[in-house]
Amino acid sequence: MASRLVLVLGDLFIPDRAPFKKLLTPGKIGQILCLGNLTSPLTYDYLRAIAPDLQIVKGDFDVEAPNLPLSKVVTHGSLRIGFTHGHTIIPPGDSDSLLIAARHMDVDVLLWGGTHRFEAYELEGKFFVNPGSATGAMGMGWWGEEEEVVPSFCLMDVQGDVLVLYVYQLKTDANGVENVAVEKVSFRKNAGLTTAS
Repeated sequence: MASRLVLVLGDLFIPDRAPFKKLLTPGKIGQILCLGNLTSPLTYDYLRAIAPDLQIVKGDFDVEAPNLPLSKVVTHGSLRIGFTHGHTIIPPGDSDSLLIAARHMDVDVLLWGGTHRFEAYELEGKFFVNPGSATGAMGMGWWGEEEEVVPSFCLMDVQGDVLVLYVYQLKTDANGVENVAVEKVSFRKNAGLTTAS
């Protein structure tokens, strides 16, 4: 399969608050992997307009979509990519529990949501990514009192056994001005992780 951009997002909850809408235009993204908690048919329609290949798993608040699977696996290049909302990972966000889930799904990359916080790391030859919340929705008990919610999403570019992850985060400076920061993280199957800003 040729390289194509894959949008990874989750925990949307608040469709009216979509700070990244200008960046997400139809025709540029080949596939969307949504990690649950769409909570709105309008959001589904919006995402389908960005990329017709929309893959969704069930989040803990997707009560109007009872038939969505809890997890899925897609293949890009030589990488098997699994994704799940994360509410079935116990304890939530625990690296050992995520590693068990990745092994169970037989994937090289595991995407999970539920914590509303961006995270990416490599563990035992597997790559783990939580894109955070694209709308900056507050988590439930995952944040410290002084921690600020940072809206974020990820774009993946997979070529062969290399995944390049572009992390988009809406950061606010000391003067209250919002700017989109982009970080690049690369993962090569059987080789590990490299980071660049």
